[in-house]
Amino acid sequence: MKTTITLRHHVLFLASIFCFWFATYIYIPTFSLYLEYQAFPLDTIGIILGSYGVTQVLLRFPLGVLSDRLQYLRKALYIAGFVFAIVSGLMLIYFDSFFPILMARLFAGVTAAMWVMATIMYAQYFRPDQSSRAMGTVQFLTVTPQFISMASAGFLVSQFGWSLPFWIAVVFSVLGLVLALAVKVVPVEAGSAPKMNLSEYVTGTLKVKYLLPVTTVSMLCHAIMFITIFGFTPLYASSLGVTERELIWLMTGFFVPHAAASLGVAFASISPERERFYFIGGLVLTVVMLAAVPLTNSLLTLSLVHGVIGLALGVVLPLLLANIARLPGNQLKNSVMGFYQSFYALGIFLGPLIGGAVAENIGLNAVFVMGSIFAAAALGVVWLYFKDRKPAVNNIKKPASF
Repeated sequence: MKTTITLRHHVLFLASIFCFWFATYIYIPTFSLYLEYQAFPLDTIGIILGSYGVTQVLLRFPLGVLSDRLQYLRKALYIAGFVFAIVSGLMLIYFDSFFPILMARLFAGVTAAMWVMATIMYAQYFRPDQSSRAMGTVQFLTVTPQFISMASAGFLVSQFGWSLPFWIAVVFSVLGLVLALAVKVVPVEAGSAPKMNLSEYVTGTLKVKYLLPVTTVSMLCHAIMFITIFGFTPLYASSLGVTERELIWLMTGFFVPHAAASLGVAFASISPERERFYFIGGLVLTVVMLAAVPLTNSLLTLSLVHGVIGLALGVVLPLLLANIARLPGNQLKNSVMGFYQSFYALGIFLGPLIGGAVAENIGLNAVFVMGSIFAAAALGVVWLYFKDRKPAVNNIKKPASF
């Protein structure tokens, strides 16, 4: 029996997605400042910031591999993500010591790992030939709450104190949980489950050609994001005298070009032959701009530099996802995507961890120089990748990057 998906079903699901990301990001712009306020040293701040990636590393690949075999548990796992978000937010409200904050961020990583289930479930609302439309819609409902949260967090803290963003995260997690309970699941047709066993999924995924170089570049790019705008950039801005309320300009400076570039790439038709130009151009800009961060001495110059970084990474990340999407056959798509997400989460973990140690022992400026080195390494991998890769014949419609 065919399942009918109505506008109401779309609205409920997309509203839950909005809550999912808004609750995750509402306190992120000021989180490193909050940790500094709690008198944590920079290397400890790096550990806490990086812990968000630990549970993602551990969970995303297994969830991707098992996604077809867990098809009847997808909604339950998505709902569980909101439960972990609620617990995470409450821990941040009521505890201010190292271990509870660390656990709260580990739980937030569990929530983010459940994004694999959300994308798979929402894609089932569309025909296979409408996957780009599905991902374009999800992209918009991902970028929008991230931008709103990034733009408003500093103002909320300056007016109402450190705890309010944590409370908002809990409220939207509860609202998202209620909406997720009402999400309609498209039943899987009998006999549609894959015939491969688990070991064949794992070994087959690891043997996919070009998987490692593409995921390595993504890992380095995510490490850059989580040591800069999601990590130590607010601390650097604070050292320049920027207040929490003024952070909105820095976040807008980064996030508007980043979102615009991501959406532009998602709906553009860029031939594989031209991808090399966009990859290399984006990473060269990232190398130069990260090296220039320590030379900035005002909110304006810092925002402009981060605007270019946001634009460059907004081009590179969706193109990486497009390359991942075209790598395997149909049976391995979910496991390859799970591996990709797990591997770039390694950058979310290691970037802040290494950045915190560098900041504590060398200085905050050195963190951005390290980011520039990461971007240069990514540029080298891209150069080798395109040197070895045979150009594809067909243009690829770019899906969204999360």
